[in-house]
Amino acid sequence: MAILIRLFPVYCSLCCLFLAPLAQAAALNDERGARRIERLFDLIESRLAIMDQVAAYKYINKLAIEDPLRENQVLDAASDAALAYGLTPDSSRFFFALQIEAAKEIQRYWFEEWSGNRPVPSNVESLNEVLRPRLIDLGDAIIETINETYPITDKSLAVQFVRSVNVEGLSDATKYALFRALFEVEKFPNKLDQILATGVLRVATTGDYAPFSATENNQPVGIDITLAQDLANSLGVEVQWVTTSWPTLMTDLQAGTFDIAMSGISRSLSRQQLGFFSQPYHTGGKTPIVRCAQVEDYSSLDKINQPGVRVIVNPGGTNEIFVTESVDQATVISHEDNRSIFAEILAGRADVMITDAIEVRLQTLRQPGLCASMPDQTLTYQEKAYLLPRDLVWKEYVDTWLSLRMHEGTVDRAFQQNLR
Repeated sequence: MAILIRLFPVYCSLCCLFLAPLAQAAALNDERGARRIERLFDLIESRLAIMDQVAAYKYINKLAIEDPLRENQVLDAASDAALAYGLTPDSSRFFFALQIEAAKEIQRYWFEEWSGNRPVPSNVESLNEVLRPRLIDLGDAIIETINETYPITDKSLAVQFVRSVNVEGLSDATKYALFRALFEVEKFPNKLDQILATGVLRVATTGDYAPFSATENNQPVGIDITLAQDLANSLGVEVQWVTTSWPTLMTDLQAGTFDIAMSGISRSLSRQQLGFFSQPYHTGGKTPIVRCAQVEDYSSLDKINQPGVRVIVNPGGTNEIFVTESVDQATVISHEDNRSIFAEILAGRADVMITDAIEVRLQTLRQPGLCASMPDQTLTYQEKAYLLPRDLVWKEYVDTWLSLRMHEGTVDRAFQQNLR
Protein backbone atom coordinates (compact mmCIF):
# COMPACT_ATOMS: atom_id res chain seq x y z
CA MET A 1 0.00 0.00 0.00
CA ALA A 2 2.82 2.37 0.89
CA ILE A 3 4.46 1.66 -2.47
CA LEU A 4 1.23 2.53 -4.26
CA ILE A 5 0.97 5.80 -2.36
CA ARG A 6 4.54 6.72 -3.32
CA LEU A 7 3.93 5.82 -6.98
CA PHE A 8 0.65 7.72 -7.24
CA PRO A 9 2.25 11.14 -8.01
CA VAL A 10 4.39 9.50 -10.71
CA TYR A 11 1.29 7.89 -12.21
CA CYS A 12 -0.51 11.23 -12.23
CA SER A 13 2.46 12.89 -13.92
CA LEU A 14 2.53 10.23 -16.62
CA CYS A 15 -1.21 10.63 -17.17
CA CYS A 16 -0.77 14.35 -17.63
CA LEU A 17 2.17 13.75 -19.96
CA PHE A 18 0.17 11.47 -22.28
CA LEU A 19 -3.31 12.98 -21.95
CA ALA A 20 -2.30 16.60 -22.48
CA PRO A 21 -1.35 16.12 -26.15
CA LEU A 22 -4.58 14.20 -26.71
CA ALA A 23 -6.59 17.02 -25.18
CA GLN A 24 -4.73 19.55 -27.31
CA ALA A 25 -5.38 17.50 -30.46
CA ALA A 26 -9.08 17.23 -29.60
CA ALA A 27 -9.27 20.98 -29.00
CA LEU A 28 -7.52 21.62 -32.32
CA ASN A 29 -9.95 19.32 -34.14
CA ASP A 30 -12.88 21.08 -32.47
CA GLU A 31 -11.47 24.43 -33.54
CA ARG A 32 -11.00 23.27 -37.12
CA GLY A 33 -14.49 21.80 -37.15
CA ALA A 34 -15.95 25.06 -35.87
CA ARG A 35 -14.13 27.02 -38.57
CA ARG A 36 -15.41 24.67 -41.28
CA ILE A 37 -18.98 24.95 -40.03
CA GLU A 38 -18.63 28.72 -39.90
CA ARG A 39 -17.36 28.67 -43.49
CA LEU A 40 -20.27 26.45 -44.55
CA PHE A 41 -22.80 28.84 -43.04
CA ASP A 42 -21.03 31.80 -44.69
CA LEU A 43 -21.12 30.08 -48.09
CA ILE A 44 -24.84 29.38 -47.79
CA GLU A 45 -25.42 33.02 -46.82
CA SER A 46 -23.27 34.23 -49.74
CA ARG A 47 -25.28 32.19 -52.21
CA LEU A 48 -28.63 33.41 -50.89
CA ALA A 49 -27.36 37.00 -50.71
CA ILE A 50 -27.09 37.03 -54.52
CA MET A 51 -30.82 36.37 -54.86
CA ASP A 52 -31.70 40.08 -54.73
CA GLN A 53 -29.60 40.54 -57.87
CA VAL A 54 -31.21 37.50 -59.51
CA ALA A 55 -34.62 38.91 -58.61
CA ALA A 56 -33.72 42.33 -60.03
CA TYR A 57 -32.65 40.82 -63.35
CA LYS A 58 -35.88 38.81 -63.58
CA TYR A 59 -38.03 41.77 -62.52
CA ILE A 60 -36.50 44.16 -65.07
CA ASN A 61 -36.64 41.57 -67.86
CA LYS A 62 -40.16 40.44 -66.89
CA LEU A 63 -39.09 36.85 -66.19
CA ALA A 64 -40.96 34.51 -63.84
CA ILE A 65 -39.44 33.59 -60.49
CA GLU A 66 -40.43 29.96 -61.00
CA ASP A 67 -38.48 27.96 -63.61
CA PRO A 68 -39.21 24.25 -62.97
CA LEU A 69 -37.04 22.99 -65.84
CA ARG A 70 -34.04 25.01 -64.70
CA GLU A 71 -34.63 24.01 -61.06
CA ASN A 72 -34.60 20.30 -61.96
CA GLN A 73 -31.38 20.77 -63.91
CA VAL A 74 -29.77 22.48 -60.92
CA LEU A 75 -30.96 19.70 -58.58
CA ASP A 76 -29.67 16.97 -60.89
CA ALA A 77 -26.27 18.64 -61.23
CA ALA A 78 -26.00 19.27 -57.48
CA SER A 79 -26.98 15.69 -56.62
CA ASP A 80 -24.39 14.31 -59.05
CA ALA A 81 -21.72 16.58 -57.60
CA ALA A 82 -22.66 15.54 -54.07
CA LEU A 83 -22.49 11.87 -55.04
CA ALA A 84 -18.80 12.37 -55.85
CA TYR A 85 -18.34 12.84 -52.09
CA GLY A 86 -20.54 9.88 -51.22
CA LEU A 87 -23.51 12.00 -50.12
CA THR A 88 -26.79 10.14 -50.63
CA PRO A 89 -28.88 11.50 -53.53
CA ASP A 90 -32.14 11.70 -51.57
CA SER A 91 -30.74 13.63 -48.61
CA SER A 92 -28.56 15.96 -50.69
CA ARG A 93 -31.33 16.63 -53.19
CA PHE A 94 -33.72 17.53 -50.35
CA PHE A 95 -31.22 20.07 -48.98
CA PHE A 96 -30.63 21.61 -52.42
CA ALA A 97 -34.39 21.74 -53.06
CA LEU A 98 -34.89 23.67 -49.84
CA GLN A 99 -32.06 25.98 -50.82
CA ILE A 100 -33.95 26.72 -54.06
CA GLU A 101 -37.15 27.37 -52.08
CA ALA A 102 -35.23 29.79 -49.84
CA ALA A 103 -33.89 31.54 -52.96
CA LYS A 104 -37.42 31.89 -54.37
CA GLU A 105 -38.72 33.25 -51.07
CA ILE A 106 -36.12 36.03 -51.24
CA GLN A 107 -36.98 36.77 -54.87
CA ARG A 108 -40.71 36.99 -54.09
CA TYR A 109 -39.94 39.39 -51.25
CA TRP A 110 -38.05 41.72 -53.60
CA PHE A 111 -40.72 41.51 -56.30
CA GLU A 112 -43.23 42.75 -53.72
CA GLU A 113 -40.87 45.51 -52.55
CA TRP A 114 -40.34 46.81 -56.09
CA SER A 115 -44.04 46.55 -56.87
CA GLY A 116 -44.48 49.09 -54.04
CA ASN A 117 -42.42 52.21 -53.64
CA ARG A 118 -38.94 50.72 -53.33
CA PRO A 119 -36.68 51.65 -56.29
CA VAL A 120 -35.43 48.89 -58.56
CA PRO A 121 -31.60 48.66 -58.87
CA SER A 122 -30.33 50.23 -62.08
CA ASN A 123 -27.00 48.39 -62.45
CA VAL A 124 -28.02 44.73 -62.69
CA GLU A 125 -25.51 42.09 -63.83
CA SER A 126 -26.32 39.46 -66.44
CA LEU A 127 -28.07 36.38 -65.06
CA ASN A 128 -26.51 33.92 -67.51
CA GLU A 129 -23.06 35.43 -67.89
CA VAL A 130 -22.32 36.60 -64.33
CA LEU A 131 -24.81 35.56 -61.67
CA ARG A 132 -25.39 31.90 -62.55
CA PRO A 133 -21.65 31.07 -62.88
CA ARG A 134 -21.14 32.67 -59.48
CA LEU A 135 -24.00 30.60 -58.04
CA ILE A 136 -22.53 27.42 -59.52
CA ASP A 137 -19.12 28.13 -57.96
CA LEU A 138 -20.72 28.80 -54.58
CA GLY A 139 -22.83 25.65 -54.91
CA ASP A 140 -19.73 23.54 -55.58
CA ALA A 141 -17.99 25.10 -52.56
CA ILE A 142 -21.04 24.36 -50.39
CA ILE A 143 -21.04 20.68 -51.43
CA GLU A 144 -17.31 20.37 -50.72
CA THR A 145 -17.69 21.98 -47.31
CA ILE A 146 -20.70 19.82 -46.41
CA ASN A 147 -18.42 16.85 -47.02
CA GLU A 148 -15.70 18.40 -44.82
CA THR A 149 -18.09 19.10 -41.94
CA TYR A 150 -20.00 15.81 -42.13
CA PRO A 151 -21.62 14.78 -39.89
CA ILE A 152 -23.17 17.81 -38.20
CA THR A 153 -24.47 16.32 -34.96
CA ASP A 154 -25.14 19.39 -32.83
CA LYS A 155 -28.73 20.58 -33.27
CA SER A 156 -28.00 23.68 -31.21
CA LEU A 157 -26.05 24.99 -34.21
CA ALA A 158 -29.44 25.91 -35.67
CA VAL A 159 -29.40 29.14 -33.67
CA GLN A 160 -25.94 30.03 -35.02
CA PHE A 161 -27.14 29.18 -38.53
CA VAL A 162 -30.19 31.46 -38.28
CA ARG A 163 -28.00 34.32 -37.04
CA SER A 164 -25.30 33.71 -39.63
CA VAL A 165 -27.58 33.53 -42.67
CA ASN A 166 -28.65 37.14 -42.44
CA VAL A 167 -30.34 37.83 -45.77
CA GLU A 168 -33.14 40.33 -46.26
CA GLY A 169 -36.36 38.65 -47.32
CA LEU A 170 -35.56 35.24 -45.79
CA SER A 171 -37.77 34.14 -42.91
CA ASP A 172 -36.49 32.44 -39.78
CA ALA A 173 -38.87 29.54 -40.44
CA THR A 174 -37.19 28.88 -43.79
CA LYS A 175 -33.76 29.20 -42.19
CA TYR A 176 -34.63 26.56 -39.58
CA ALA A 177 -36.03 24.26 -42.30
CA LEU A 178 -32.84 24.72 -44.33
CA PHE A 179 -30.66 23.89 -41.33
CA ARG A 180 -32.75 20.80 -40.59
CA ALA A 181 -32.18 19.59 -44.16
CA LEU A 182 -28.47 20.29 -43.79
CA PHE A 183 -28.42 18.44 -40.48
CA GLU A 184 -30.05 15.40 -42.12
CA VAL A 185 -27.68 15.11 -45.09
CA GLU A 186 -26.33 11.55 -45.09
CA LYS A 187 -23.35 9.72 -46.51
CA PHE A 188 -23.09 6.18 -47.79
CA PRO A 189 -21.00 4.10 -45.38
CA ASN A 190 -18.86 2.81 -48.27
CA LYS A 191 -18.58 2.82 -52.05
CA LEU A 192 -20.12 -0.63 -52.46
CA ASP A 193 -23.31 0.44 -50.69
CA GLN A 194 -23.42 3.58 -52.84
CA ILE A 195 -23.18 1.60 -56.08
CA LEU A 196 -25.85 -0.89 -55.00
CA ALA A 197 -28.18 1.87 -53.80
CA THR A 198 -27.85 4.09 -56.88
CA GLY A 199 -27.76 1.22 -59.39
CA VAL A 200 -24.85 2.84 -61.20
CA LEU A 201 -21.18 1.87 -61.51
CA ARG A 202 -19.10 4.83 -62.70
CA VAL A 203 -16.19 3.44 -64.73
CA ALA A 204 -13.41 5.75 -65.90
CA THR A 205 -11.50 4.99 -69.10
CA THR A 206 -9.10 6.96 -71.26
CA GLY A 207 -10.47 5.39 -74.43
CA ASP A 208 -7.05 5.61 -76.10
CA TYR A 209 -5.22 2.50 -75.00
CA ALA A 210 -6.01 -0.60 -77.02
CA PRO A 211 -6.32 -3.44 -76.24
CA PHE A 212 -7.54 -2.31 -72.80
CA SER A 213 -9.81 0.60 -73.68
CA ALA A 214 -10.49 2.18 -77.04
CA THR A 215 -13.36 3.62 -79.06
CA GLU A 216 -14.92 2.13 -82.19
CA ASN A 217 -18.01 3.65 -83.84
CA ASN A 218 -18.37 5.93 -80.80
CA GLN A 219 -18.61 2.88 -78.53
CA PRO A 220 -16.09 1.83 -75.87
CA VAL A 221 -14.29 -1.44 -76.64
CA GLY A 222 -11.43 -3.42 -75.16
CA ILE A 223 -10.41 -5.85 -72.45
CA ASP A 224 -11.35 -3.56 -69.61
CA ILE A 225 -14.62 -2.54 -71.24
CA THR A 226 -15.63 -6.21 -71.37
CA LEU A 227 -14.58 -6.76 -67.77
CA ALA A 228 -16.25 -3.55 -66.56
CA GLN A 229 -19.55 -4.78 -67.92
CA ASP A 230 -19.01 -8.12 -66.17
CA LEU A 231 -18.29 -6.31 -62.89
CA ALA A 232 -21.49 -4.29 -63.27
CA ASN A 233 -23.46 -7.45 -64.02
CA SER A 234 -22.12 -9.05 -60.85
CA LEU A 235 -23.55 -6.10 -58.91
CA GLY A 236 -26.81 -5.94 -60.84
CA VAL A 237 -26.19 -2.30 -61.84
CA GLU A 238 -25.65 -0.23 -65.00
CA VAL A 239 -22.31 1.09 -66.22
CA GLN A 240 -21.84 4.84 -66.53
CA TRP A 241 -18.73 5.55 -68.59
CA VAL A 242 -16.61 8.43 -67.31
CA THR A 243 -14.01 9.95 -69.62
CA THR A 244 -10.62 10.55 -68.06
CA SER A 245 -7.08 11.05 -69.39
CA TRP A 246 -3.62 10.06 -68.32
CA PRO A 247 -2.69 13.60 -67.17
CA THR A 248 -5.95 14.01 -65.19
CA LEU A 249 -6.44 10.44 -63.92
CA MET A 250 -5.32 11.03 -60.34
CA THR A 251 -7.03 14.42 -60.10
CA ASP A 252 -10.27 12.80 -61.25
CA LEU A 253 -9.80 10.07 -58.62
CA GLN A 254 -9.40 12.62 -55.83
CA ALA A 255 -12.39 14.58 -57.12
CA GLY A 256 -14.55 11.45 -56.76
CA THR A 257 -15.65 11.45 -60.39
CA PHE A 258 -15.51 7.65 -60.73
CA ASP A 259 -15.90 4.47 -58.67
CA ILE A 260 -13.23 2.52 -60.54
CA ALA A 261 -10.78 3.26 -63.36
CA MET A 262 -10.33 0.42 -65.86
CA SER A 263 -8.01 1.37 -68.69
CA GLY A 264 -4.85 -0.73 -68.60
CA ILE A 265 -3.51 1.23 -65.63
CA SER A 266 -0.08 0.33 -64.29
CA ARG A 267 0.39 0.05 -60.56
CA SER A 268 2.89 2.59 -59.23
CA LEU A 269 3.90 3.84 -55.82
CA SER A 270 3.00 7.43 -56.69
CA ARG A 271 -0.54 6.38 -57.64
CA GLN A 272 -0.76 4.11 -54.60
CA GLN A 273 -0.18 7.17 -52.40
CA LEU A 274 -3.48 8.64 -53.59
CA GLY A 275 -5.71 5.61 -54.08
CA PHE A 276 -6.06 1.84 -53.87
CA PHE A 277 -5.33 -0.76 -56.52
CA SER A 278 -7.02 -4.08 -57.05
CA GLN A 279 -4.90 -7.18 -57.29
CA PRO A 280 -3.07 -7.29 -60.63
CA TYR A 281 -4.65 -9.07 -63.60
CA HIS A 282 -1.79 -8.71 -66.09
CA THR A 283 2.00 -8.41 -65.89
CA GLY A 284 4.37 -7.05 -68.49
CA GLY A 285 6.74 -4.16 -69.07
CA LYS A 286 7.94 -1.43 -71.41
CA THR A 287 9.46 -2.28 -74.79
CA PRO A 288 10.15 -0.33 -78.01
CA ILE A 289 8.11 -0.30 -81.21
CA VAL A 290 9.63 1.01 -84.46
CA ARG A 291 9.33 0.78 -88.22
CA CYS A 292 10.18 -2.79 -89.26
CA ALA A 293 13.04 -1.64 -91.49
CA GLN A 294 14.81 -0.15 -88.44
CA VAL A 295 14.56 -2.99 -85.92
CA GLU A 296 18.32 -3.51 -85.81
CA ASP A 297 18.96 0.23 -85.41
CA TYR A 298 16.95 0.34 -82.17
CA SER A 299 17.48 -3.12 -80.67
CA SER A 300 18.57 -1.80 -77.28
CA LEU A 301 17.95 1.16 -75.02
CA ASP A 302 21.52 2.34 -75.60
CA LYS A 303 20.91 2.48 -79.36
CA ILE A 304 17.66 4.36 -78.81
CA ASN A 305 19.11 6.90 -76.39
CA GLN A 306 21.31 8.61 -78.96
CA PRO A 307 21.37 12.13 -80.43
CA GLY A 308 19.23 12.34 -83.56
CA VAL A 309 16.83 9.57 -82.52
CA ARG A 310 13.24 10.81 -82.11
CA VAL A 311 11.37 9.12 -79.26
CA ILE A 312 7.65 9.84 -79.23
CA VAL A 313 5.60 9.60 -76.02
CA ASN A 314 2.07 10.25 -74.82
CA PRO A 315 2.06 12.54 -71.77
CA GLY A 316 0.71 11.87 -68.31
CA GLY A 317 1.32 8.17 -67.79
CA THR A 318 4.02 5.62 -67.06
CA ASN A 319 5.33 5.83 -70.65
CA GLU A 320 6.30 9.44 -70.07
CA ILE A 321 7.78 8.64 -66.66
CA PHE A 322 9.99 5.93 -68.14
CA VAL A 323 11.18 8.13 -71.01
CA THR A 324 11.88 11.06 -68.68
CA GLU A 325 13.96 8.84 -66.40
CA SER A 326 15.76 6.79 -69.09
CA VAL A 327 16.16 8.92 -72.21
CA ASP A 328 18.43 11.97 -71.99
CA GLN A 329 20.28 11.99 -75.32
CA ALA A 330 17.54 11.34 -77.88
CA THR A 331 14.96 13.94 -78.87
CA VAL A 332 11.68 13.40 -77.04
CA ILE A 333 8.47 14.31 -78.87
CA SER A 334 5.31 14.69 -76.78
CA HIS A 335 2.17 13.59 -78.64
CA GLU A 336 -1.17 14.20 -76.95
CA ASP A 337 -3.32 11.66 -78.82
CA ASN A 338 -2.25 8.12 -78.02
CA ARG A 339 -4.62 6.82 -80.71
CA SER A 340 -2.66 8.44 -83.54
CA ILE A 341 0.83 8.11 -82.10
CA PHE A 342 1.74 4.98 -84.09
CA ALA A 343 0.82 6.71 -87.34
CA GLU A 344 3.50 9.26 -86.52
CA ILE A 345 6.13 6.50 -86.53
CA LEU A 346 4.83 4.99 -89.78
CA ALA A 347 4.87 8.44 -91.39
CA GLY A 348 8.52 8.92 -90.41
CA ARG A 349 7.83 11.84 -88.07
CA ALA A 350 9.15 9.81 -85.13
CA ASP A 351 11.44 6.79 -84.80
CA VAL A 352 10.57 4.96 -81.58
CA MET A 353 7.85 4.64 -79.00
CA ILE A 354 8.48 2.86 -75.72
CA THR A 355 5.23 1.48 -74.36
CA ASP A 356 3.73 -1.61 -72.76
CA ALA A 357 4.59 -4.90 -74.45
CA ILE A 358 0.92 -5.83 -74.82
CA GLU A 359 0.24 -2.63 -76.75
CA VAL A 360 3.27 -3.30 -78.95
CA ARG A 361 1.95 -6.80 -79.62
CA LEU A 362 -1.45 -5.44 -80.68
CA GLN A 363 -0.09 -2.66 -82.87
CA THR A 364 2.31 -4.97 -84.71
CA LEU A 365 -0.65 -7.25 -85.47
CA ARG A 366 -2.78 -4.37 -86.74
CA GLN A 367 -0.11 -2.34 -88.55
CA PRO A 368 2.28 -4.49 -90.63
CA GLY A 369 4.83 -1.69 -90.97
CA LEU A 370 5.56 -1.67 -87.23
CA CYS A 371 7.70 -4.17 -85.32
CA ALA A 372 9.00 -4.76 -81.82
CA SER A 373 12.70 -3.89 -81.85
CA MET A 374 13.34 -5.95 -78.69
CA PRO A 375 10.96 -8.91 -79.13
CA ASP A 376 10.25 -10.93 -75.97
CA GLN A 377 12.26 -8.42 -73.91
CA THR A 378 11.04 -5.73 -71.56
CA LEU A 379 12.86 -2.79 -70.02
CA THR A 380 10.71 -2.71 -66.88
CA TYR A 381 8.36 -4.86 -64.82
CA GLN A 382 4.75 -3.70 -64.59
CA GLU A 383 1.45 -4.89 -63.22
CA LYS A 384 -1.93 -3.83 -64.57
CA ALA A 385 -4.65 -3.34 -61.98
CA TYR A 386 -7.81 -1.34 -61.37
CA LEU A 387 -7.58 2.04 -59.66
CA LEU A 388 -10.01 2.60 -56.79
CA PRO A 389 -10.86 5.22 -54.18
CA ARG A 390 -9.57 4.56 -50.67
CA ASP A 391 -12.39 2.27 -49.61
CA LEU A 392 -11.52 -1.15 -48.18
CA VAL A 393 -15.03 -2.59 -48.52
CA TRP A 394 -15.16 -1.73 -52.22
CA LYS A 395 -11.60 -2.95 -52.82
CA GLU A 396 -12.41 -6.28 -51.16
CA TYR A 397 -15.39 -6.75 -53.47
CA VAL A 398 -13.39 -5.89 -56.61
CA ASP A 399 -10.54 -8.19 -55.56
CA THR A 400 -12.95 -11.06 -54.90
CA TRP A 401 -14.71 -10.56 -58.24
CA LEU A 402 -11.39 -10.33 -60.10
CA SER A 403 -9.94 -13.41 -58.42
CA LEU A 404 -12.99 -15.48 -59.34
CA ARG A 405 -13.01 -14.22 -62.92
CA MET A 406 -9.31 -14.96 -63.36
CA HIS A 407 -9.66 -18.51 -62.09
CA GLU A 408 -12.74 -19.32 -64.18
CA GLY A 409 -11.19 -17.97 -67.40
CA THR A 410 -13.26 -14.81 -67.94
CA VAL A 411 -10.20 -12.57 -67.88
CA ASP A 412 -8.27 -14.79 -70.31
CA ARG A 413 -11.20 -14.80 -72.72
CA ALA A 414 -11.38 -11.01 -72.60
CA PHE A 415 -7.69 -10.83 -73.56
CA GLN A 416 -8.08 -13.34 -76.39
CA GLN A 417 -11.10 -11.52 -77.84
CA ASN A 418 -9.36 -8.16 -77.91
CA LEU A 419 -5.85 -9.12 -79.00
CA ARG A 420 -6.68 -9.29 -82.68
